[in-house]
Amino acid sequence: MRKSLSGGPVLAPAVSVLLPGENRFAFALFDTARKQITDAPVAVYLQRAGGGRVLGPFVARDESLAVKPAYRSKTVADDPDAAKSVYVASVRAPKPGRYNVLGVVRLDNRLVAADPAAPTQVVRRSPVPNVGQRAIPIDTPVAGQEPIDRIDTRDPHDDMHSASLADVLGKKPIVLVFATPLLCQSRVCGPVVDIAEELKAKYGKQAEFIHMEIYNDNDVSKGFRPQVLKWHLPTEPWVFTIRRDGTIAARLEGAFSAQELDAAIRKAL
Repeated sequence: MRKSLSGGPVLAPAVSVLLPGENRFAFALFDTARKQITDAPVAVYLQRAGGGRVLGPFVARDESLAVKPAYRSKTVADDPDAAKSVYVASVRAPKPGRYNVLGVVRLDNRLVAADPAAPTQVVRRSPVPNVGQRAIPIDTPVAGQEPIDRIDTRDPHDDMHSASLADVLGKKPIVLVFATPLLCQSRVCGPVVDIAEELKAKYGKQAEFIHMEIYNDNDVSKGFRPQVLKWHLPTEPWVFTIRRDGTIAARLEGAFSAQELDAAIRKAL
């Protein structure tokens, strides 16, 4: 396949946890100057590392990370590298193993091929809580009990620090966002926290929205906070929607659109 296509953009996966079966595979495309490519027709294929049958195509859609101006943070507005959109495809991995993800993109009326920098690992099981499992109770910081600057790196601070997860778990639906707008390594935390703020305006009376920062003392060199470790999260950001009974209704890793979060929230209500 690749011999018939000219080389082109870099496909950068935005997810790290893939399991056998159907998976949400989010990724970004960048040109050789590291400028994000958006709104292009894209399909991805899976192939076991080392060769073998090519699976696909899995057609991707371009999901915008835009929010209404009232919910756009200064953190995002001032970051020229903040992600603008994310491609999402539903891919099916037959069994555990290392896979190459092959991308085919239509640019300027020609097909170009793109590869991720390294093979993607499909694991038999993951410690990250999954749909249908019970949410792990943790004490999340609450504004007023701790200085807001210590528990929120967004500018301006968001309004998702009113309750500890441990206090509301099993009592009402919850939207739990693990993200660090200022320190995000993938540059997507700011946009997804803005999206959560926008959806809170719609669903805030029906569900508790909780934003959990990632790094101890908001310092990358000090590692993940204990709450993040207890949820076994290898990356950031993540969002989990949790039903009133304490079970997880949906989870999203990496960047996600307002439409995707809206659908995840409705599964929890």
